[in-house]
Amino acid sequence: MPMHKSQILDWLRRLDQVYTEKKDYLTDLDAAIGDADHGINMTRGFAKVMEKLPEVADKDIATILKTVGMTLMSSVGGASGPLYGTFWLKGGLAVDGKEALSAEDFLRMIEAGVDGIRQRGRPEPGDKTMYDLWAPVVAALKTRAGNGDDVAALVAAILPVAAKALADTIPLQARKGRASYLGERSIGHQDPGATSSYYMLETLNEALA
Repeated sequence: MPMHKSQILDWLRRLDQVYTEKKDYLTDLDAAIGDADHGINMTRGFAKVMEKLPEVADKDIATILKTVGMTLMSSVGGASGPLYGTFWLKGGLAVDGKEALSAEDFLRMIEAGVDGIRQRGRPEPGDKTMYDLWAPVVAALKTRAGNGDDVAALVAAILPVAAKALADTIPLQARKGRASYLGERSIGHQDPGATSSYYMLETLNEALA
């Protein structure tokens, strides 16, 4: 079965709730190696998304996703706004005119979004960023996308990959952003951006269930 527009909207509404619930946790993670504002920024950004969503809920999926991206870019400070904004914007551009997404469409959307993160932030594997979660997720999606799985099965299959990738950020030494200033002291802390990215996939899995 394809992923329908109603499920995209449900995903975004659930994600707003999750970021609100996890605001303090995400901020605590960021306090250890960053600016102590990641949870605050994600909560603020998705509150703005919820304000914009009624205006585009009847539009195609691309319009919805691009609106999310532009809203995050304009309302979220630090690195998170440009990176997540680019993710949603590029993902939307990859599925222009769609009212539902096949497994191949979903792969194209995620791959375009992650490529946007890579172009914007210039991360490399092992830098201790959200890219350390998204790179293995995209690789796993590419492996499974041609197996005949629908989007729900794909997301369920990649969730353990994402969970492992998230845990794998803990022993890394940060090489990007403010966390890189800490050097070896950044080791032993879970990356906040990878954590909020994991919530995106976990929440999508719930919305598709």
